[in-house]
Amino acid sequence: MSYFPDGLGASVLEGISPDTTSNAEISSTSDASEKTAVPPAQSRVTTPGSELNEKKEKEKKDNDNDKNKEKPTPDYKSEEVGADLGPDDAAIQDLPWHVRRIVSLHDDTTLPTITFRYFLLVFLFVPPGAFLQQMNMFRTTSAPYSIFFVQIAASYVGDWMGKSMPAWEVKVPFTKWRFNTNPGPFSVKEHVLVVIAAASGATYNLAWAPLSLSELYFKDQINPAIWIAFMLAIVWTGYSYAAIGRQFLVYDPQQPWFDALCQTALFETQTRQREFPSPVSRRQMKVFFFTLLAVATWQFLPEYVFPMLSSLAFLCWVAPNNPAANFIGGGLGGMGFLNLSLNWSCVGNLSAIGSLFLTPWYTQVIVFSAFVVNCWILLPLAKWGGLGIWEHGLMSNRLFMENGTKYPVLELITPQVTLNETAYAELGPLYVGAQLLWGTFFDYASYTSVLVWMGLFGYPHLKSTIIKFLERQRVTKEGKKLTVNEQYNDQLNVLMRSYEEVPLSWFILLFLVSFIIIVTIVGTGYLYIPLWTYFIALATGAIVVIPLGWLYSLSNFQLPIGTTNELLYGLMVNAIPGYKNPVGASVYGSIAGNAWYRAQYLLQDQKLGHYMHVPPKTVFFSQIFGSLVGVPINYAVIRWVLDKKGDYLLAETRDPTNQWTGQTLTLQLTIATQYVLIGPKRLFTHAIYRPLPYGFLLGALVPLCLYTLHRLFPRSKLRFHLWNCTIFFCTLSTFWGNISTGYLSGIIGGFVVMYWAYRHHYEVWARYNYILAAAFDSGYNLNALVLWMCFSAGKRVLMPYWWGNAEGSVERCFKLDEVKGL
Repeated sequence: MSYFPDGLGASVLEGISPDTTSNAEISSTSDASEKTAVPPAQSRVTTPGSELNEKKEKEKKDNDNDKNKEKPTPDYKSEEVGADLGPDDAAIQDLPWHVRRIVSLHDDTTLPTITFRYFLLVFLFVPPGAFLQQMNMFRTTSAPYSIFFVQIAASYVGDWMGKSMPAWEVKVPFTKWRFNTNPGPFSVKEHVLVVIAAASGATYNLAWAPLSLSELYFKDQINPAIWIAFMLAIVWTGYSYAAIGRQFLVYDPQQPWFDALCQTALFETQTRQREFPSPVSRRQMKVFFFTLLAVATWQFLPEYVFPMLSSLAFLCWVAPNNPAANFIGGGLGGMGFLNLSLNWSCVGNLSAIGSLFLTPWYTQVIVFSAFVVNCWILLPLAKWGGLGIWEHGLMSNRLFMENGTKYPVLELITPQVTLNETAYAELGPLYVGAQLLWGTFFDYASYTSVLVWMGLFGYPHLKSTIIKFLERQRVTKEGKKLTVNEQYNDQLNVLMRSYEEVPLSWFILLFLVSFIIIVTIVGTGYLYIPLWTYFIALATGAIVVIPLGWLYSLSNFQLPIGTTNELLYGLMVNAIPGYKNPVGASVYGSIAGNAWYRAQYLLQDQKLGHYMHVPPKTVFFSQIFGSLVGVPINYAVIRWVLDKKGDYLLAETRDPTNQWTGQTLTLQLTIATQYVLIGPKRLFTHAIYRPLPYGFLLGALVPLCLYTLHRLFPRSKLRFHLWNCTIFFCTLSTFWGNISTGYLSGIIGGFVVMYWAYRHHYEVWARYNYILAAAFDSGYNLNALVLWMCFSAGKRVLMPYWWGNAEGSVERCFKLDEVKGL
């Protein structure tokens, strides 16, 4: 792994001139001149002055003066670097380039955090997000609720509150507590905490799937209090698991967490523009809003008016009525060969890697390579080369009978929620297409590969962190144990020494609360799973927190593990009698999945708090408070959808808007039936499924081979340590039956942004890259929200057919449906 956006480490300097590197090391996204920069006397700054050697500092300043005589001073100066810090200080050098260029390196410990305004803003922004995001899970189209929208809107609303609200002193009844309704100007730390609370609460809850399945398909309605308690408990389980990974993944300056860095760039720009405007901060905000509006306006074309722009299938233009050419060139149900897209939803967020502005170049190369292997090599081999032993459903994720007709899955379930052996004998085994088969194979490989990869390539980092942890237990400073911030000497950790860390007891208490809730619910017979499987879910979740968090923090790649969780549950419940309700797999998956996913979100937001110098305890509080606000709203939305739209979801009544289709629920029921009712043992005896378990073996062996090559040839130009097979396998497991466009456009965009601009125009890249990342995503989400409100919120309004929105195929692949075996 590399800590640099292009994955090349120090070799990136080859593309940047010496003058640029020297200037870049001391500059941030601000280029305020000496006249516009904030004078040190006017800024309340905490810096590690007592920890810097005065003699070295004097020598450093003398050397800097000599250097300044030899070459011109840059036309910008960092506002963030303290007056007693120079570019050669270890506290600065320990930070990666892209971090020191964005993150403020001074702190004002007196800024307000949890205020009356904070609570008002949380109640303003969390409920709409919780409502929309939960509703989206049931709909064909969705109304997005971007965290960047919260970040932008909260800035303006908070600033207005700081200027307009009365400053009343209020005493809390029956206590000694007092607070001021308006303690002064809206602070950046309040702003950060509002966004963190929104990230925690303005989202959906994984328990929506088992709740909906149990009521829709099995008519089992459980008390609302039980479901709400369960929804909170699985969230808090994940948050408590962050205690496992935070020592490894938050404080280390070499763990960048690119999404958190992107948010930090926008926070810093907003703060400078609000408090200390400079020419660059004004230019950055102009670039941000201009790009946001441009993207939002452009997206009306590919998303509604001119959908052909989403998939520019050149082969289909040449031969629109040729089935083979349609299959090869089509990006909406074909291979997507030489297919380009001008739709940001297809280009900007490829698979699980996130925005091309944020994802390291080497990660994008791996993802694109896996896409080429999957769609441009394996698909034609399966279609014309005899790769698959069953010729139907090549690019489908449905279950089939042997003759290629749709499998009636619900007929396999008896009224007692067991496998209908008679029906299974009549209908025969379940068949799936070749792409779904190799996708499952590589999905299994990715699970074991991330564990082995972390153990091999991440061992030095793990060892160092464990040594630091043990050192804190035995070394004291002034009668107190060392804190983790005192073991790292970079400037960010030095600044965070001003704040108390979140005690481990808080995480333990949070875990115990969630543990008692789930044990009580499951132990009293609710939620369809054996109690002992809950302990397995906790164990598997704990195992993957650090490896998957490490992968995500360095590569911006999030590994999905849902299939493996359901497979494991199927193995367990098929080894004992009873517990064959397919909903149990969804319950188990929501517990084990949240143990990792929520831990990741908490760690990412803790890193955001670390970058923005926010007290860790207030970050922790905001995450818990956000979930307390959001989860009841999640349940209310689920309840409303099931009561009012249930007949649409079950297809008992036709939805005139064609929105309430419940496709995700149907797919989850299909997978659960496969693993729980039929069972992995019986499933894997079938010829087409027999190779799948070997995916776990492949995932364990390939990292060993790559690690051996890396140790034998550590200086090889092939850089074997960047050949992350986990990302490769995971991308190979991605299903492209519906959309295979955007990857060629994405890798071109990624080359321009994360390779060419980073190497050859670093100053511009450092100043605007993360601003553009936020602007593109915000513009896309704004457009999607407007489209949903105007054309989908009520009755669905379709765009009339024309040349750019051709009936039958918007990409003009008119014979794609005639391709046999798809």
